[in-house]
Amino acid sequence: MFAILVVEDDWSLQKVISTKLGQEGYHVHVASNGQEALNYLENTHIDLMVADIMMPVMDGYSLVKLLRESGQQLPILMMTAKSQFESLEEAFQLGVDDYLVKPIILSELVLRIKALLRRVKLEHEQELQLANCKLQYQSLTLTDLKTGRIEQLPPKEFYVLYKLLITPQKIFTRLDLLDDIWGMEEDYDERVVDACIKRIRQKCKDYQDFDIITIRGLGYKGQINHGQTS
Repeated sequence: MFAILVVEDDWSLQKVISTKLGQEGYHVHVASNGQEALNYLENTHIDLMVADIMMPVMDGYSLVKLLRESGQQLPILMMTAKSQFESLEEAFQLGVDDYLVKPIILSELVLRIKALLRRVKLEHEQELQLANCKLQYQSLTLTDLKTGRIEQLPPKEFYVLYKLLITPQKIFTRLDLLDDIWGMEEDYDERVVDACIKRIRQKCKDYQDFDIITIRGLGYKGQINHGQTS
């Protein structure tokens, strides 16, 4: 049974969500702000977190930032009344895995949670090794085999990089990547993907084994420069 932490200061919404998730067979914990959530996570195994942005004591942005900086990689679905792109962009840059705008539809929330939990279980042991570097899916790390340097990437950045390199030369549209990595629908802004690609390129600029190629008017593809070894 998966354990889900619902972080929401609106008691009535917290109750509705926790009841629905309980009916779906999940073990549900609740917290009213980011600090309470941190206390839960220190002492309790949680598989996925659903969190509001605007909360007292510690808001959702601060909570996600602290978790990602500490290396905590549990999936996070953020809920908010803010529908502006800037709010969505900030959330994903901090490391959330999915994003719902209130008022939420409970059935959609459940579907997105199931999708996130499926991705948690899939391909955890896989790795992709090139001539001079290695990507390890379980740890979300990129290792330089020449220097031994290990860099842990944020989940979205790793998943995008891995997807592009595991099927090199295949062109993925921005909508392909949004749907598969973010679990989003077509009305979300595709600039989220462009911003993610920009960060990946910056972090991987010293790696010569691969490139991310922009296909004008279409999307992106991965290119292996030194061959795949395993």
